[in-house]
Amino acid sequence: MFARRIRVEYERNGQRLPCQLKWLDSFSMRNFTNAAAFDDTLPVADGIMEIGTHVPLEKLTDAMQDWFRRKSYMAKDDKLLITDTK
Repeated sequence: MFARRIRVEYERNGQRLPCQLKWLDSFSMRNFTNAAAFDDTLPVADGIMEIGTHVPLEKLTDAMQDWFRRKSYMAKDDKLLITDTK
């Protein structure tokens, strides 16, 4: 089910930082009941998630960035970066 591994980082002041596990967990738990497209997400460690093959990375990026900003994990000028590590 979790066939892909992704790196989830954010850029702040030109520096890339891994998203904390608690952020990833917060997103995954919230979306477990509210967004079926992201049900196949599993936080593994700071900056690392495993996801299913049908999880759209662009939509995941947008949804996570929005959630992290609403939770005040990321500042308005920070940018979320998701890369497929395969």
